[in-house]
Amino acid sequence: MNVSVVLFTADLRLHDHPPLRAALDGSRQVVPLFVRDPAVDRAGFAVPNRLAFLADCLRDLDAGLRERGGRLVVRSGDVVEQVAKVAAETGADEVHLAADVSAHAHRREERLRRALVGQGMGLHVHDTVTTAVSPGVLAPAGSDHFTVFTPYFRHWSRQRLRDAVDAPRVVRVPDGVGSEPLPSRTGITGLSPGLATGGASEGRRQLAAWLRAGVAAYEDRHDDLAGDATSRLSPHLHFGTLSPVELVHRARRAGGPGAEAFVRQLAWRDFNRQVLAARPAAASVDYRARHDRWRSAPEEVEAWREGRTGYPVIDAAMRQLRHEGWMHNRGRLLTASFLTKTLYVDWRVGARHFLDLLVDGDMANNQLNWQWVAGTGTDTRPNRILNPVTQAKRYDPEGEYVRRWVPELADVARSAVHEPWKLEGLDRAALDYPEPIVELSAGRERFLRGRKPWTGRTARP
Repeated sequence: MNVSVVLFTADLRLHDHPPLRAALDGSRQVVPLFVRDPAVDRAGFAVPNRLAFLADCLRDLDAGLRERGGRLVVRSGDVVEQVAKVAAETGADEVHLAADVSAHAHRREERLRRALVGQGMGLHVHDTVTTAVSPGVLAPAGSDHFTVFTPYFRHWSRQRLRDAVDAPRVVRVPDGVGSEPLPSRTGITGLSPGLATGGASEGRRQLAAWLRAGVAAYEDRHDDLAGDATSRLSPHLHFGTLSPVELVHRARRAGGPGAEAFVRQLAWRDFNRQVLAARPAAASVDYRARHDRWRSAPEEVEAWREGRTGYPVIDAAMRQLRHEGWMHNRGRLLTASFLTKTLYVDWRVGARHFLDLLVDGDMANNQLNWQWVAGTGTDTRPNRILNPVTQAKRYDPEGEYVRRWVPELADVARSAVHEPWKLEGLDRAALDYPEPIVELSAGRERFLRGRKPWTGRTARP
């Protein structure tokens, strides 16, 4: 074959990229293509933080290709139309694409396949590019997917992963293929001030540092809010600047309890993807219907969004989200539990707010983690409620995390930083910190009254 097209989507890297490797092995020239899809904008996923991180990723990908003699081709418009147009312009014989699990990705793949077949071209969809183990590979008897993580993880751990593929040394791109200018952060408004830098080069640097100095302590410190001892690699996994297969291999080579705990988190990511692949409706519909009578509480929801609930650890986490476009995992659990169970507000309200800000926000992890916390997902204890005060004392015992993100409480004594309302003689006006918007016991009772017993119904495709 003379020319192949490689459509980059959520796999913006050169290291361990099976579609690119297959295209290079089968063709003399390759068109590395990225299409800016207006359907993503219309669906509400093209938010400032992710657009900026994406711009970083595309620029880094282009730089890596240019080092190898190639370049990235960028087009805008309907993905199917643009791929078919580029293929026709270059006389391409086939198109290579990484598999993905969202309903949007499935529709895109089917439309693309029909269009290319009509033009006499082939479409090759590659698994284990955005996951370590492909959705659908593992399933219990009598079902198309696992609904509980622990048995899934046992099977997942026994899978033999493919070897990681080296980055290519040379990429030859046909002459004359037109491209739009690469996007940049310039002009994007509404960015989180502390937003991280994107791109595979930065991702690989972070990974090397994490394996060298962070992963060994991960099992003991991953819930330490102030210690910030997680990998912070989730944005790079979301945009595919790092390969989950490579991460599993490298973590296992590092060895030890910390690496094992980290690999378990990567398995959680695959678990959510196999759930969403089997039940696409779970992106917006209760995976397990609880017949909740969710409250409409706009003022309380706004206080939660702004980090003004009166519960310091909740407010700290929500302010971290707004400042960085990222939140510590323990903070995600606490803020989601507070919204869905203490305030008893629909999980979709919180999931949408997270998607508006999270640089790592995606349909599988964001939506299904929210459902897990809300008790409408795969959690086997759907009515568990996380107490923000006891959790804060456990995971931020010195109050460092709270003081970092809620400066109003910087001078409050350590013993009272998680419950400032209990301080006698406190000048509330001078402190400029609100009273709790709800009593925890009242919120708990309201939630348990509102939720009816589980019927076992699940979201259908």
